[in-house]
Amino acid sequence: MRYPLIEGQGNFGSIDGDPAAAMRYTEIRMSKIAQELLRDIEKDTVKFVPNYDNSLKEPSTLPSLIPNLLVNGSSGIAVGMATNIPPHCLGEVIEGLVFLIDNPDADIDQLMEHIKGPDFPTASFIHGKRGIVEAYKTGKGLIQLRARSFIEKTMNGQKESIIITELPYQVNKAKLIEKIAELVKDKKIEGISALRDESDREGMRIVVELRRNEIAKAVLNQLYKHTPMQMTFGVIMLALVNNQPKILNLKEILNHFIEFRRGIIIKRTNYELSEAKERAHILEGLKTAVENIDEVVEIIKKASSPEVAKVGLISKFYLSQIQAQAILDMRLQRLTGLEREKIIEDFNNTLRTIEELMFILKSEKKIKEIIKEELLEIKNEHQDERQTEIIEETQEIAFEDMITEEQMVVAKTHSGYVKRNPVALYKTQRRGGKGILAMGTKEEDFVEQLFISSTHNYMLFFTNRGRVYKLKVHEIPQAGRIAKGKAIVNLLSLEEKENITAMMCVRDFNPGTYLVMVTKKGRVKKTPLEAFGSTRTKGIISITLTEGDELIDVKLTNGSKNIFLGTRKGKSISFSEKDIRSMGRTSMGVRGIRIGEGDNVIEMAIIRPEATILSVTEKGFGKRTKADEYKIQSRGGKGLINIKLSEKRGQVVGIKSVYEDDELMIITSKGKIIRLKINEVSVTGRGTQGVRLIILEPQDRVVSLAKVEEKKDVGEEDTTN
Repeated sequence: MRYPLIEGQGNFGSIDGDPAAAMRYTEIRMSKIAQELLRDIEKDTVKFVPNYDNSLKEPSTLPSLIPNLLVNGSSGIAVGMATNIPPHCLGEVIEGLVFLIDNPDADIDQLMEHIKGPDFPTASFIHGKRGIVEAYKTGKGLIQLRARSFIEKTMNGQKESIIITELPYQVNKAKLIEKIAELVKDKKIEGISALRDESDREGMRIVVELRRNEIAKAVLNQLYKHTPMQMTFGVIMLALVNNQPKILNLKEILNHFIEFRRGIIIKRTNYELSEAKERAHILEGLKTAVENIDEVVEIIKKASSPEVAKVGLISKFYLSQIQAQAILDMRLQRLTGLEREKIIEDFNNTLRTIEELMFILKSEKKIKEIIKEELLEIKNEHQDERQTEIIEETQEIAFEDMITEEQMVVAKTHSGYVKRNPVALYKTQRRGGKGILAMGTKEEDFVEQLFISSTHNYMLFFTNRGRVYKLKVHEIPQAGRIAKGKAIVNLLSLEEKENITAMMCVRDFNPGTYLVMVTKKGRVKKTPLEAFGSTRTKGIISITLTEGDELIDVKLTNGSKNIFLGTRKGKSISFSEKDIRSMGRTSMGVRGIRIGEGDNVIEMAIIRPEATILSVTEKGFGKRTKADEYKIQSRGGKGLINIKLSEKRGQVVGIKSVYEDDELMIITSKGKIIRLKINEVSVTGRGTQGVRLIILEPQDRVVSLAKVEEKKDVGEEDTTN
């Protein structure tokens, strides 16, 4: 965390060098965190020396509670030497200090488990860790920084743009744009058609628009090569040690700070001990006075002047000048019984304080404990998160390394628009609410699919014609919450009248995992996932369909699950996945359920232990039923009743296998969405009608639902839903 020490301009110090006056000055001129970090300055912890023109006095050093040299960094040039210390994350530095206090013999590799590396306020990337290790071990090293960027397709899908969102430390945005424009003008970088700054209060966004058919990654590499989007930060950890310049490694810097804080605590304790002793001395005199109040009053009454009274008190009770004066200055109200008790109690408390302060000065262990307590207090109150991401490997950065890995909601409309948004954008609501607008749509359009996935995962797009296409999630354009997104035909090479019917998120294509597919007419098929590892621009066949049939749903499994098929008219069947033999990509599959006239399969679910089957109708009603109420049958039968339907509730639109702590997103044809907890939907029997889950406007209807899985590890695949 980087904090400004002084707000505004002006010298730090006081005219007469009085520390208390200097502290009052800081209260006016300094930020809150600086006041906290320098709270010991009024306790004689540092020397005050004349400033450059001898007009003021200022502290020779600052009694900071944190190692500002590392946290804020430092840069400067002197005769024959230079220093360039990068800033660091406050929390990591404090963790390293605490670890070193507890483990004085720790080496730099162990310290780097806590202090990962520099942390720059402009974020971006540190490309490779070798330079960090070298800098921390020798005091010198070269750290390569790279800007964060991603590639985005334009509206018509014919062009691409490079979007720059974070720059390396100390790189000026305006000068970078000028540099890119100059390189384009001199034809050192070709393929760029437009350059603009779209930054706003939400963050930086530089758009480098490319010409049609230009390879965006090639242009991006040219930008890294010829502009400050990639730069080297030369670390030189040079600092003054006892007024002598010295290059320090990481452990030496931390040890010097620990020793510095030890000295500050000793000086502060000595100051507090001196004040406590002075106070105890005065309180001892007051205690003597209240214990002999009648004699004290008599001496003062008979004295002809204050000086005579003071001499009388000193000679009678063997007091010092300070004690006698304190007795004479004491108010009469302190002679009451309660006030006398307070004086004695205050005296005893001061003696205990003196004892504690003396114990601190005698105990190195106690001093270290105080250093740790003060550091952890600062960490708990002011800790920030690391901003600069460190890429471990020093080879060429993969494009995905420049994309932040986070959970996204991917939404697709019926007419073929797609977009992604961070999953945290949608807040949890209670059952029965009206929801929030998830995507703006045309009057005749509606949102029909929703998916939760990581930006680094692959998204497989299965179409009604039995073909599959593949994209990385980060290649799907991100848009605002109510924006309709971009046409999916601009991202995939779909044929005429070919629509996306299922989307599947996968991390890799390792053996042992299967894709189970179901068609509208009730046919099912199981194919190894590895068969889909390589796809073409125009997609590949995932299942061969008969005339009039369509692929409607696909699930990821491990080959031994129980399959649940639900139809639009409330019928269902459950059977073992083992009843389906593994087939190749181009096979037709086998019969899963025998459907009646006018009915069709709408979705497939995986039956999980202790889970319930959630069914949702188009009029916003839903019900949960224990999975064991659906007996396992042989595939190919007519099935059982899943939910009783009526005109009020409409036909079934979606089915999910859910747990009590799951959350659900329900989306409507008018683009509204509600996020609710599954445990708010009561568990009922197999043939019941269910309860209202969302209040719909006239002419609106439920079209899709998806589970929220924010608590799942990023990149983990769900092979059970």
